[in-house]
Amino acid sequence: MDYNRLAQLLFPNITKTPADIEAQFPPRQLPEGAKVTRFAPSPTGFVHFGGLFPSTVGERLAHQSGGVFYLRIEDTDAKREVEGAAEGLIKTLAKYGINFDEGAILSEDGKIADHGAYGPYKQSQRGPIYQVFAKQLVREGKAYPCFTTEEELDELQAVNKKEEIKNTDWQAEAEAKKAAMLKGREFTMEEVEAHLAAGHPFVLRILAMGDPEKKFKFTDLVKGTLEIPENDEDFVLLKSDGIPTYHFAHAVDDHLMGTTHVIRGEEWLPSLAKHVQLFSYLGFKLPKYMHIAQIMRLDENGNKKKLSKRDMGANMDDYTSMGYCPEAVCEYVMTLLNSNYEEWHMQNADKPYTDFPFNIKKMSTSGCLFDFGKLNDVSKNVISRMSAEEVTKKVTDWALEFDRPFGEVLSRDTGFAQQIFAIGRGGKKPRKDLTTWADAKAYMGFFYDEFFKIEDSYPETFDKSDIIATLEKFCAGYDESDDMNVWFDKVKAIADSLGFASDMKAYKADPTAFKGSVADISMFIRVAVTGKMNAPDLYTVMHIIGKENTLERIGAMIDSLK
Repeated sequence: MDYNRLAQLLFPNITKTPADIEAQFPPRQLPEGAKVTRFAPSPTGFVHFGGLFPSTVGERLAHQSGGVFYLRIEDTDAKREVEGAAEGLIKTLAKYGINFDEGAILSEDGKIADHGAYGPYKQSQRGPIYQVFAKQLVREGKAYPCFTTEEELDELQAVNKKEEIKNTDWQAEAEAKKAAMLKGREFTMEEVEAHLAAGHPFVLRILAMGDPEKKFKFTDLVKGTLEIPENDEDFVLLKSDGIPTYHFAHAVDDHLMGTTHVIRGEEWLPSLAKHVQLFSYLGFKLPKYMHIAQIMRLDENGNKKKLSKRDMGANMDDYTSMGYCPEAVCEYVMTLLNSNYEEWHMQNADKPYTDFPFNIKKMSTSGCLFDFGKLNDVSKNVISRMSAEEVTKKVTDWALEFDRPFGEVLSRDTGFAQQIFAIGRGGKKPRKDLTTWADAKAYMGFFYDEFFKIEDSYPETFDKSDIIATLEKFCAGYDESDDMNVWFDKVKAIADSLGFASDMKAYKADPTAFKGSVADISMFIRVAVTGKMNAPDLYTVMHIIGKENTLERIGAMIDSLK
């Protein structure tokens, strides 16, 4: 077989050589040890929570080492591409601290544009580059065409329409595919010329020389040393429309773009033998691979299942609408990626997660378990460390988008809102009232007359006359200028006057000797002022809403009880 002639027949318009392409993409000039990583999604929909894993790892490895983190859009499957998905992907990832040094970016007009010297960064725009290397593989006898006639295409389409056809004999099917593959290797130059003259499409397949009975050792940076069967499948490199498959495109692109570390899901492990062989055929240095464990969840029976795109928490856009702050989600991801993150964070509570020395060796080799409860705990801690000013802005911005009436009330007087969020904030043990921004309205809505309502009723164990007497005595003695100690002394005096214990130790020693305790007296007042059994520090609440509003609410409660 004259492979040079075959290559020219298949790719007559390709005049450049691999050397010409290599000259267009010279090696990167980076410090020793710098890592070049990429996130290379297909624009087929929303960003999955599982996608935040490899992108976070790639960003951390590159930026901790003084390297480069870039975005490549793998849009070679036009049938699955969703319009606007790539743009949405970039915006979503940016919310979660995933910022790229180069690659596909959003320009001022909101369209995808290239930033960097190794583009185009959309695979659909790199067709001629792939064909240069495809032609070289044919020239070297490492790839061959497989033609499909119009009759065979019609037959294939007819089979695809018969949805009920099922092949239960997988072994027979595998043997049939193997036989068809071997048959496809047998052709003459005259047959190729005849097919091309007739306009028959062809796919380009690699000529696999592996023996599946033999295994080779491979070191994965997460999974460790693996033994993998050699590849014996003549997998497709170029589809009939000239568009490359993932296998071929990622090998060419990762080489030309100088990728040092490929981070991807463990579902790609079965393809590893193909990629090792392909890099070898192309004469490229193999990058280091990291296959990350899948994200799991517990189903209703307590069994572990893969987090699918239909599960709550899978779509990264949902976190925004649910009110989770990106900082909390990022920190939660770090707890899943590195087992020692929480220990580090306890010792460095005031530092951002980006200061954490991310370590590949601390990554889990088994599936990480997604847990909303753990996310909520992390989120409470993250929000509790924010300043009142920061929380006010973030809650207001979220509410203006997802709860407009609430957002407008907050934005009407941000200083007032900031006073509310400042309650219990700061210090070694700050309050942890908010898990998400969506919790803010329920937490502090009672400060505003528009949202104030009595949510909790008084326990029936207390005499209504004692509640009324408490409220009336409090109103009679309330002085806004009292400091907290004087204020509470007056509350304790009310307790004593009504037969409630003002001393909690005395009450605990003999509860039957009293109608209740000073805590109950405080509760009577709290429900009248806030509408809730549980609320922030009552003394502070009264000073924020003001004396007039405080007494008006207590008066309204007295009237309702009477």
